[in-house]
Amino acid sequence: MSENWFSKKVDEISIDEKTETTEKKNIDKDLQKNMAYIKQQFGDAFDVKYRKYNAQGREIMFIMVDGMCDSLLATEQVILPIIEANFNDETGDKLIYSAADQVSASIDKSITNDLDEAIREAIYGSIIMLTEDAQFAIMFGVQGFPKRAVLEPSTEMQERGSREAFVESFKDNVTMIRRRVRNPVFKTQIVEVGDTTKTRACVCYMSDRVDRKMLDNVVDRLKNCKIDTVLGSGYLQTFLDGKHPSIFSGVGFTERPDVLTAKISEGKICIIVDGTPNALIVPYLFIEHFHSLDDYLKRPYYATFIRILKIASFLVSVFLPGLYVAVCTFHQEIIPETMIFGITGQESRTPLPIMFEAFFIHLVYEIVREAGLRMPKSVGHAISIVGALVIGDSAVTAGIISAPMLIIVGLTAVSSFVVSTLYESVAVMRFAFIIIGGLGGLYGIMMGFAAVLVNAAAINPYGVPFTSPLSPTKIGAWRDLVVRQDWRKMGKKKMLIQKLEK
Repeated sequence: MSENWFSKKVDEISIDEKTETTEKKNIDKDLQKNMAYIKQQFGDAFDVKYRKYNAQGREIMFIMVDGMCDSLLATEQVILPIIEANFNDETGDKLIYSAADQVSASIDKSITNDLDEAIREAIYGSIIMLTEDAQFAIMFGVQGFPKRAVLEPSTEMQERGSREAFVESFKDNVTMIRRRVRNPVFKTQIVEVGDTTKTRACVCYMSDRVDRKMLDNVVDRLKNCKIDTVLGSGYLQTFLDGKHPSIFSGVGFTERPDVLTAKISEGKICIIVDGTPNALIVPYLFIEHFHSLDDYLKRPYYATFIRILKIASFLVSVFLPGLYVAVCTFHQEIIPETMIFGITGQESRTPLPIMFEAFFIHLVYEIVREAGLRMPKSVGHAISIVGALVIGDSAVTAGIISAPMLIIVGLTAVSSFVVSTLYESVAVMRFAFIIIGGLGGLYGIMMGFAAVLVNAAAINPYGVPFTSPLSPTKIGAWRDLVVRQDWRKMGKKKMLIQKLEK
């Protein structure tokens, strides 16, 4: 540490003052005024600690938030070296510089003349030092709040991928990405969101692959989002999505650092929000919901087979109940004779029309699923067993629903979890197509399917169509669409997301 460092930091603050448009609270030379303002902001908060020391006749004040910083590290590496140092005749700003020089270089240091910024840094876990006749405060990064250890992913399970998942600390999450991208082209940018919570959102990208207009668009949306509280990444999804209403979202999410690394290598932008173990990905294409990390770790022919299976499962989970209702209501002639008599016999013993029967049993399934998801793990399995065995079997025995309908529900439920990232959209479309099939038959199903396609094709929040490279067609991007080619072919090209723009 040298005096040049301090002078450079002061010059940077002076430059920032010229470009700053918002009003800020400058640090006063009167220490008592500064402390009065800080105590006014914090009020009677019990976890805010004020430590006043006398270093050779000079009054020094330390402010920290208990629980957000490492108290032992703050005492041994910051407070003790400063109060035991020999400052000679230095006072004011020179004393601030000399105090910074006493602290180990392993401790992050920064200065500010904005008292509100110093308060925010204290909340984030820094210890703030103020002294008399100084117009600057120095902030020491000694964060040490409790946090969860890195564990295995809970929702995105892979056979051969990494066993690491994101945690609630965004710094740890960025570190996991940095370990995978050992290149300075990996950039991060911090944006504060939430007028009250002041939550930090970290924008991650690769500078040599990202589209600058897209990046500026994402940062502007984050800075201009009018929201008071942000407690998770889901709060920001609406602001990152386009204004066009849709059942689909152009924003993806992941809890895996290896998946996020793969996305930013394609020129995409990822947002890691402090306090949530999921990262957002923009833009996110429809076809990407059917891709997984295991596709690129296994043989191409098997990865292609799995992708086709996922697409088929998606179609089954969305259309099968509606098609069953439509065929049994309006188009019995297309059912084979060996099946029509069994289905008719089963449905004749149920009191409800087939459309209401399908709607009711799928609604019961959603209730059981939600109950099993929200209940404690110790009773969640019991709820699922009761719902699947007791309610389902009893309903068929009592003649409330038919056995073929129960088979349809089971097949639909299993298929819907094959592509879990689309479950919200699938659940809504499933009920919609049950009603459409019961009222309009196969013609209604086709019209509804066309409406879904039009709605999906209209999603274009960042200039990249949601349905690309299918629509508009980009033949060059089909090398990794459904058929996964060999790495000897894919590894020679870089397919960036901006190449899919209109």
